Amino acid sequence: MTIQQIDTSQSPTPLLATLHASEIDTLRDVLASAGQVTATARFAYVGLQEPHKRDVLAWQAGNGPRPPRVARIIMLDIATGLGTDYRVDVESAVLLSSTAIDPDKGQAPIIVEEYEIPGQVLATEPQWIEALAKRGLTPGQVVAVPLSAGTYNLPGEEGRRMIRVFAFHQEHPLDQPLAHPVDGLCAYVDLTTREMTELIDHRVYPVPQESANYDDPHHKRPPLEGLKPIEIIQPEGPSFTVRGEHVEWANWSLDVGYDLREGLLLRQLSYNDQGVKRPVMYRASVAEMVVPYADPQPTRYWQNYFDAGEYIFGRFANQLALGCDCLGEIHYFDATVADSFGQPQTLKNVICMHEEDFGILWKHTDMWTGSQETRRQRRLVISFFTTVGNYDYGFYWYLYLDGTIECEAKLTGIPFPTSFPPEGSAFQNELIPGLGAPYHQHLFNVRLDMTVDGVSNAVEEVQAKRLPISGLNPHGNAFSCETTRLRSEKEGNRDYNAALGRVWHIINTEKTNRVGKPTGYVLQSAESPMLLADPSSSIAQRAAFTTKPLWVTQYAPHEQYPSGDMVNQSAFGSGLPEYSAGDRSLDGEDLVLWHTFGVTHFPRSEEWPIMPVDYARFTLKPYNFFDTCPVMNVPRPTPRHCAGGAKGGCHD
Repeated sequence: MTIQQIDTSQSPTPLLATLHASEIDTLRDVLASAGQVTATARFAYVGLQEPHKRDVLAWQAGNGPRPPRVARIIMLDIATGLGTDYRVDVESAVLLSSTAIDPDKGQAPIIVEEYEIPGQVLATEPQWIEALAKRGLTPGQVVAVPLSAGTYNLPGEEGRRMIRVFAFHQEHPLDQPLAHPVDGLCAYVDLTTREMTELIDHRVYPVPQESANYDDPHHKRPPLEGLKPIEIIQPEGPSFTVRGEHVEWANWSLDVGYDLREGLLLRQLSYNDQGVKRPVMYRASVAEMVVPYADPQPTRYWQNYFDAGEYIFGRFANQLALGCDCLGEIHYFDATVADSFGQPQTLKNVICMHEEDFGILWKHTDMWTGSQETRRQRRLVISFFTTVGNYDYGFYWYLYLDGTIECEAKLTGIPFPTSFPPEGSAFQNELIPGLGAPYHQHLFNVRLDMTVDGVSNAVEEVQAKRLPISGLNPHGNAFSCETTRLRSEKEGNRDYNAALGRVWHIINTEKTNRVGKPTGYVLQSAESPMLLADPSSSIAQRAAFTTKPLWVTQYAPHEQYPSGDMVNQSAFGSGLPEYSAGDRSLDGEDLVLWHTFGVTHFPRSEEWPIMPVDYARFTLKPYNFFDTCPVMNVPRPTPRHCAGGAKGGCHD
C-alpha cells in the first residue's frame, strides 16, 4: 500500500478536527474539578460543538479571529436518571455552561451499561418468572433484549427512564437467541429504580426451535465452486493524499471526521475547477435514522428505534478489515471517542477510504470522423459500518471525477424475528415455519449543510410539465419543465412526484455560469415511501422528518438533528417542526437540506438467517455548476489495461 500520509504530529489541532485523547482527558478533568464526575455519573455523549459556520468561514478567509474549540458533554446520573448538558472550552479548559435536561421533553441517550439492567431486574421478578414458566422456560434460559421505550404518555411513566424488554430463548452460550423469540410477552423496566413497572403477557406462542447458527448443517449448502480471486491493484499507489483528517483526491478537497452520534462526517467539500477552489458542501452526515415497525400487537406497537439519537450508533462502529469489508489500496481512519467514564477510547479502522473503477465516464464513436474515445470513471469511497442490535448498516459516500456526490446506505444483519401466528398475520411475513418478521421501514435522514459556490443559496423545485395540444403545441409532442423557487421554510417541506420526475436544485443566487444560469447542484433520489404510520401516531410526531423527503431550513448552529437534541423518550414535535416554525427566508440564504430516504421492508425467506445487503441512495449532481464538461481532461486508460482502438481510442 502506497499512501502519502503527511505527518501532522507537530501541527496545532485543526479547528474542526475530531476530539483527540488529550482533549478528552481535559474535558473529564474540567468536569471533575467542578464536582460533576461522581461515582454515579456517566458520559453519555462527548463531541465537538462546532463554531458558527459564519465565524469559521470568516477566520479561514482571514477576516476574523479563530473561534475556540468547544466540546459538548451529555452526562447521565444513573442514580437519579437525570441528565445534564455541558459546554467546555477545550483549549482554555473552562466550563462554559451547565444545563439540566428536562426528562419530560427528552432524556440522555441510552448507555451501554444500562443494557445489563433489565436482565438483572427480571431474573428475580416473580411475574416474569411465572410468565416464562407458562412457556416452559426459566430466566436462565432466556436473553432479555432491552429496547428503547419511545413516548406513549402511559400512566406512571412520566419523567421515568424506561426500557421495554423482549425475551429470546438461548439453548447454549453460542446459540443465536434471535432464532427463538419468546413472543406475546413484554416487560417494562425503570432503569433508575431498577424495577419492572408493567408486564404485558398477551398470548402464549410456540417458541420457534429451528437454529439460526451459521455453522449448523441445515443452513449449509455445497461450497460454491469456480469463483476466482479478484485482486485490486494500484501499482503506483492510490491517487489521494491524507494529512490528518484532510484529504485531496483528483479535483476534490475535503475533511473526514467522526462523531459518536452521527458517525462518519464529511466537511468542507470543494472542487478545484481549473485552479479555482469552489465550495460545494460545508458539512454532511447521517443525522438520524429510525426503524418503525408495523405490528400492532399489545407487546409490539411501540417498536421504533432512533439508532443515532437514542443509541448513539457511532459508538458501535465496526473495526473494518482488508479483504472482508474493504478491497484494494485502503487508507483507514481511527476515531478517538470517550467511553461512559470519560476515558478516551480508540476505535480502530472505523473509516475506510479507497478508490474504485466505476465503468464508463464518457464515450463516443463518431460516424463522421471515425474517432472512438472512451474514458473511465472512478470514485473515491469513504465508508463506515455500525451494528445496532440485530441490524448492520454501512454508510458510503462516493465522490466522482465529474463533481457528483452520492450517498448510499447498505442494510444487512438479521431481521427482527417474531413467533408467527398459526392463523397468519397481515403485519408480518413467515420466513421459516413458525418464525416471522414484522413489516417495517428503515428511514435515514442526512443533514446537508450546503455552500454551493458560497453561502448565498436557494432551492428550486424542478419538474416536467405536460402541455396540451394548442396553438403552441399543435402536434401534442411538446413538453417543458417548470421551476418553483422555495421562498420560506413553510414552503421548504416537499414531497416526491415520480410522475413528473421532481428534483430540487440548490443554486447560488449571486453567481452564474457563462450562459447566465445560476451555478448549482441537483438533489436526485430513488423515490420510496415515507413514513407509513398514521400522522397522529407517536412515531409520526417524534420523527416528523420521516413524513417528507425534503426539508429546507436556514442555517442555525444549534439545529443539528432532525428529531431534536434529546431523542430518547422525546416530546412530540421536536426537531424539524420546531426549526421551520419561524418560516425564515430561504432565498439567497445560508441553507441546510434535510433529506429523508430509505427502505420499506417486507421481509422474505431469503433473508433468514442472514439478510443479503439491501440499498438506499441519493445523488447530488452538478447542474450548470461548470461552464462545460469538467472531465474532458481525464486521460485515456493506460495501454496495459485496454486494447487500443482507431485514432488511439480505447474500447471498454
